[in-house]
Amino acid sequence: MIKALGFLAVFLCSINALAITVTDSRGEHHFERVPERVVTLSWSIVESLIELGITPLAMADIDGYKKWVVRPALPETVIDIGTREEPNIERLAELRPDVIIISNGQSDLIGKLEKVAPVLFFDAFNKDHNNYQASRQIFLELAVLFHRVALANGRVASMEARFAELKAALLRHFGGELPKVTCVRFNTTAVLWVYGDNSMPHYALEALGLEPAFPQPATQWGVVQKKLTDLAQIRDGIVLSIEPFDQAEALFSAPLWKAMPFVRANRFASVRSTWTYGGPLSIQYLAESITEALLTIKP
Repeated sequence: MIKALGFLAVFLCSINALAITVTDSRGEHHFERVPERVVTLSWSIVESLIELGITPLAMADIDGYKKWVVRPALPETVIDIGTREEPNIERLAELRPDVIIISNGQSDLIGKLEKVAPVLFFDAFNKDHNNYQASRQIFLELAVLFHRVALANGRVASMEARFAELKAALLRHFGGELPKVTCVRFNTTAVLWVYGDNSMPHYALEALGLEPAFPQPATQWGVVQKKLTDLAQIRDGIVLSIEPFDQAEALFSAPLWKAMPFVRANRFASVRSTWTYGGPLSIQYLAESITEALLTIKP
């Protein structure tokens, strides 16, 4: 009897040791084991999962991810379950996920999703916090959930080392004096978003030692809508346009565009498609894409 009780105590201790506690934007959540069937409606969460070596069972809007996010590449096995705002709940239930992970703009779905599986909600983008630091905390919470903490810490350390390499390349290219840089994304030929304080491009520029050419205040997503003519205020600096932009040919051939001071001075370049609302590792992709674009500009 004593031996049996001792075995039971050891068994219960081992079960407790396997239990996982993670904290999302609503509080603590407890899991008895590492989730295996993972579904997410958030592209930034998809990024982080793949960086942790986790292949989601399903996600929202795969085609959109491939156009706007691009990196890291999606495994072919991932199933599409509809849009990020209106996922296919019936299909989702058929997949029997162990956990569903969502982010900004999806909190209204929590009630429906919790009927299918436990839900983790992360408020990744908020005017009142540092979006980059928040993304790192979310990344580490996911690492705890999937028992990948060492891997997560290693990826962050590797990213910071990469920043040093990229900054050194820019310093060599620009003769030791780095230019001021502003990143934008065009909506139309007349309207654009300028990435300012608290945006992921801002944190990428900061990691490279670059100051903004057109400073903007902090917002939830780090962007401020401007008219094309507002860019004429940039007299001393480089402007980088983040792709994709389907009307690029029409814009860049327009007389108004060609009259911009930074265009006349050949201080403009396009940046290949890189997600600007991603997780912490997206900062590295942004820094690499920004550096790549800047190296095409003559000092």
